[in-house]
Amino acid sequence: MQGLLHDMSKYSWTEFSVGVKYYQGDRSPNNAEREDKGYTSAWLHHKGRNKHHLEYWIDYGLEDGQTMVGMEMPVKYVVEMFCDRVAASKTYHPETYTDQAALIYYEKGKDKYIMHPNTRKLLEELLQMLAERGEDETFSYIRQEILHNQKKTDSSGNK
Repeated sequence: MQGLLHDMSKYSWTEFSVGVKYYQGDRSPNNAEREDKGYTSAWLHHKGRNKHHLEYWIDYGLEDGQTMVGMEMPVKYVVEMFCDRVAASKTYHPETYTDQAALIYYEKGKDKYIMHPNTRKLLEELLQMLAERGEDETFSYIRQEILHNQKKTDSSGNK
């Protein structure tokens, strides 16, 4: 079900119209809208409705001196975020895609990301595994170890 509902907000007029107007094929239309207007209405709409985006999980910190902090993402959304990053790498650069592409892209901007340490650790583990071991082994690991263990934890009532 999670896969079927992935990014359904892209069919809203707010996001769809930006995609049509700014489509270029080799990068996100949101970047073109951002360059044109100074912000992107589609992204602001999208990140607030899709839990697989780390920006959905940013909130005010409660500790003294904290401003905005990353909340820990549920594992299923970290996995979805990983898959989203791989798909974007394949979509925007099909001729040059390798299993290292999503990791390379992540590393270029990782210092800007506000992310909970546990979320960051899992995402980086999956990106690194993909880069070193390939899709088959990484997706098998996700199914058999990450998601399978998560279901056991969820059904026992513990987290």
